[in-house]
Order: sequence, then C-alpha cells, then structure tokens
Amino acid sequence: MIRVNLLAVERKVAKRAATFETGQKITVACSAVLIVAALFVGWRYWALQQESKQLDAGIADARQETARLRTILQQVQAFEQQKAQLQERVTLIEQLRKSQSGPVHMLDQISRALPPMLWLTQLKQTDDAVVIDGRCTALTGLSDFVANLEASGYFRKSIEIVSSQTEALPAPPGELVRFSIKAQFQQPGGAPKP
Repeated sequence: MIRVNLLAVERKVAKRAATFETGQKITVACSAVLIVAALFVGWRYWALQQESKQLDAGIADARQETARLRTILQQVQAFEQQKAQLQERVTLIEQLRKSQSGPVHMLDQISRALPPMLWLTQLKQTDDAVVIDGRCTALTGLSDFVANLEASGYFRKSIEIVSSQTEALPAPPGELVRFSIKAQFQQPGGAPKP
C-alpha cells in the first residue's frame, strides 16, 4: 500500500501562502512609503513654487515702489534746488534793499528840504559825496535849503556852497540864482566818516 502524506503538501502550500502574504505586505508597505514620499515631495515642490511666486511678486512690488520713490526723490531734489535758488534771490533782494535805503532816504530828504521857488537841475553822487546843482529866485532860498539839509540828520554839518551866481532876468524883471553845493551823506545815528 502506498501511503500519501497529504499533510506535508498542505504545509508547503501553507508555507508558500504565508510567504506570499508576507511579500505582499512588504510590497504594499514599500509602495505606501513610496507613494507617501512622492506625495510629500510633490507637496513640497508645490509649496516652494507658491513661495517663489510670492517672493517674485514681492520683488516686483518692491521694484515698482523703488521706481516711484526715485521719482519722488528727484522731485524733492528739484524742489530743494528751486528753494536754494529762491533763497539766494531773497538774500540778494534783501541786500539790495539794505543798500538801497541810503539813496532812497537821501532823495527823500533832499525833496523835503526844498524850499519854495527852488528847483534842482542836477544831482551827482560819488560814494558819500553829493553835488547838487540848481536854481532859485533868491539867496534866502539857497540858505534855507542848506539849513534844511543840515537839519535832516542825513547830511553832515557844514554843507559847502561851491558856487552861486546871480543872473538878471529880462522878463519878468528879477534875478535868478544858479548854485552848486557839496554835501556828505550819512545814515542818521551812524558814526560820521572822516
């Protein structure tokens, strides 16, 4: 009689099935690890792409802001140049006004010192020396003019009468006095120049 051991075959099949199941488990586990790794790498790649886009957008915005600020800076520099030019002009105008005050006051005082029936024909100024030529109808008008100039405070005392000539007028009968005086102009309250 032949004996067939069926239990041993079943053991081998069970062993092969158990081995096959273990291999499948390892394959599935490795596949799951690979899929998870691929998903992580894909997610990380996507996240880095998004971050790169945000950084590129930030750089573009920063460049636009820099360009805008550069134009504003140029405008500010142009305004500062204009301000400096205007300040120079204002300073120049102030200097001119200060230097102008002397001649303005001098002419004002001369016009205030004019007595009736006296008129001026010429006025010359060299530094502080002033030569005034004119005409009047009487010598008292000339002496009043000199006294008024001395009293104004803008001319040094002892105004010099350089010349005075009397001319007879045919019509209407009378006389005309031509004169020339020399005076030294000074600002009131200032120390007189020697």
